[in-house]
Amino acid sequence: MSSPDFEALAAKVQGLVDVEEIKRLKNAYFRCIDTANIDELRELLTEDYSCSCIGGDYEYTASGREQFLEMTRDSFNSKMVTQHNAHGPEIDLLSPTGATGLWYFSDQVYNFFTKEFLMGTGLYRDRYVKQEGRWKIEHAAYERVYEVTETLPRPPHLTAHYLGEHGKQLPDSAVYQPDTGLSEY
Repeated sequence: MSSPDFEALAAKVQGLVDVEEIKRLKNAYFRCIDTANIDELRELLTEDYSCSCIGGDYEYTASGREQFLEMTRDSFNSKMVTQHNAHGPEIDLLSPTGATGLWYFSDQVYNFFTKEFLMGTGLYRDRYVKQEGRWKIEHAAYERVYEVTETLPRPPHLTAHYLGEHGKQLPDSAVYQPDTGLSEY
């Protein structure tokens, strides 16, 4: 009878733990986005974090965590309601400190500033690194599978509005200028 290979078993268990930690990381990422929790979001990203987001009529890239956080702070503001969910993660551990992930996501975005409602799905392709014993997102990229944008005839009746209270506060007099994207106050 052969003796159990405890090292191999320990490596398999560590792999399962790492995959679960990466799942929690991505879920925290979306929660922080939807609640404008910039301080916690900063802790989830590497300092050299980069991203590439390709939507129906936009493309956004950021190089550096602070650039991304500034965009997120400005975008997820008191004139927004957002909801992001990730599904069916396909996580590959490349080494004890490196991994990739493919996530199918869906989102809904009410933008009262631009008077638009967006709904869609897409594929996130992420790279993760383990720094000081903690997984972080090093790079995130998504491309839409589909995206629908509709003009809102009127704002919906909200009975709860987390970003209205916790997001970057825009004045009630903020007006979207379709040609420039700038606001007048």
